Amino acid sequence: MDLVARAKNILLSPKSEWAVIAGEQAEVGSLYKSYILPMAAIPPVCGFIGFSIFFGRFGFGHGVAGLIVQYILALIAVYVVALIAQWLSPRFGGSGEFIPALKLVAYAYTASWVGGIFLLIPFLGILSLLMSLYGLYLLYAGARPVMNVPAERAVTFTAALVLGVIVVFLIVGFIIRLILGTAMMGMV
Repeated sequence: MDLVARAKNILLSPKSEWAVIAGEQAEVGSLYKSYILPMAAIPPVCGFIGFSIFFGRFGFGHGVAGLIVQYILALIAVYVVALIAQWLSPRFGGSGEFIPALKLVAYAYTASWVGGIFLLIPFLGILSLLMSLYGLYLLYAGARPVMNVPAERAVTFTAALVLGVIVVFLIVGFIIRLILGTAMMGMV
């Protein structure tokens, strides 16, 4: 399946798309190459364009540095959150396999990544946040078909995973602040 069709399907018809995703064979490399690498680039690239080029809030060099750091940390964060999902899943009656965990996290992040388009116009950033919140629903919707978490435990699994996501992104924000200073936090 191509990138645009997958993103559209997971956003517009997640229930049926999660069933398709659950049945697909995948590897870490193929998931990163075909989906995670291009999709994770959307928010940092759009943030760079919006904040550095269109609105001149950051200098070009600082903007490029922010773009690179945020992109690399986003790629790492997907992997770390997938490790958390893998660890949590058996505790909620699901499978403890890494590839399904990576598929769950990667495709649930779609809403946040697509929402990154709104960073082209910084004051529309709230719409990016709203898209990220939709990603929470995508996590929940994918827990059962992808991670085999029983339906009655999917909400608690999702809540536990969201706590893990929050911790990961607090750490990512701290690293960005350390590397680039507080001014770049607005691009995240």
